[in-house]
Amino acid sequence: MPLVSMNEFLPRAKREKFAVGQFNMNNLEFVQAIAQAAKEEQSPFIFGASEGAIRYMGIKNVVALARIAAEESGVPVALHLDHGSSFEVVMQCIREGFSSVMFDGSHYPLEENIRLTKQVVAAAHAVGISVEGELGTIGGVEDDLDVAEEDASIANAAEAIRFWQETRVDAMAIAVGTAHGMYKGEPKIHYDIIDEVSKAIEAPIVLHGGSGVPDESIQKAISFGAAKINVNTENQVASAQVVRELLTSKADLIDPRKYLGPARDAIKEVVRGKMRLFGSSNKA
Repeated sequence: MPLVSMNEFLPRAKREKFAVGQFNMNNLEFVQAIAQAAKEEQSPFIFGASEGAIRYMGIKNVVALARIAAEESGVPVALHLDHGSSFEVVMQCIREGFSSVMFDGSHYPLEENIRLTKQVVAAAHAVGISVEGELGTIGGVEDDLDVAEEDASIANAAEAIRFWQETRVDAMAIAVGTAHGMYKGEPKIHYDIIDEVSKAIEAPIVLHGGSGVPDESIQKAISFGAAKINVNTENQVASAQVVRELLTSKADLIDPRKYLGPARDAIKEVVRGKMRLFGSSNKA
């Protein structure tokens, strides 16, 4: 089926208390692994494409691969710009065929974040594209983002509610204690903020930094209204570990298919486990 906006499945996810995973595209093997897991699990999913991945793969390749994967998987798939840095980048992605975009204005003062996000929403909604906005600052390292722990800031619930009321984004990312990259230690997630904001707005809550967060913490966040959960680092770790072990144990191994194929299988198993954890299996 063709690429769809996140509005095809996120409102239902919020109502029925499950979450849809965003799994980032990094290369062909990631695309194939994610789509195959979704097909077997009959789960909707979101391809996340960061600006770094777009530069690495080429935007036309990103869109073409996502479209083929959506068609072959037969499940609802959104192609989503992850952490878009400007209106110009957002518009480029929309023109090239993305079905969803995120504008990350979280580093701006609240008023400026609202103003810029409203511009993105107006342009995207005019052509049926869903929009994710963000409030608060999520720590950790992912792609172009590098936020020190001391610079991370938890979202203010009242400000998050006002942000949605004025922007009407389709998905609301709020910093509640998770971190980009693989989470170290026990996360201190502010479930009260998820609960308060989720009850006050129509949009589902987005949990960035889902890698390494304990299963019970993920399930609790979903119960309070998190309906989109982003996972990337766990897939990277699983695939890199397989490649590293194979190249270390077989000095004469040079065929990339012989190590990237097993890496793809490892990614698929991580994604399958997340879909079952999130409750999105058999929700396509």
